[in-house]
Amino acid sequence: MKRTSTIVFVATTALGLTAVPAVAHHSFAAEYDRAKPVTLTGAVTKVEWINPHARFHMDVKDDKGGVANWEVELGSPAGLLRSGWTRNSLKIGEEVVVNGYLAKDGANLANSTTVTVNGKRLFAGSSSETTNPSPTGPANP
Repeated sequence: MKRTSTIVFVATTALGLTAVPAVAHHSFAAEYDRAKPVTLTGAVTKVEWINPHARFHMDVKDDKGGVANWEVELGSPAGLLRSGWTRNSLKIGEEVVVNGYLAKDGANLANSTTVTVNGKRLFAGSSSETTNPSPTGPANP
């Protein structure tokens, strides 16, 4: 009886683990194109301080006056905190300038290297960079 219980437990646990959706952490090169740098300017519409990457959304006007909502990926919340960011570094409605790289699939998605807010250029903890590119050092929003 004990052996049967152990087998049932192991089988149930294995089945349960396969049913849990996997949240895979991707490499920069898998999703973004280093050959397609982008600069976006617009107002912040949403901020998501989540793992594995914080992200925010912004409304960006095109040359014809149309507005598109873009998703901008940042580094991990822990990495951003070490660089001086807080959950309140970006505020809804605030105008920002993002430098980064476009998604390979053509979606309104970018991986940010820097975010300029209120005249301050902040390192975004991008997976495309290995060091802090900001000439003024860590961010102090």
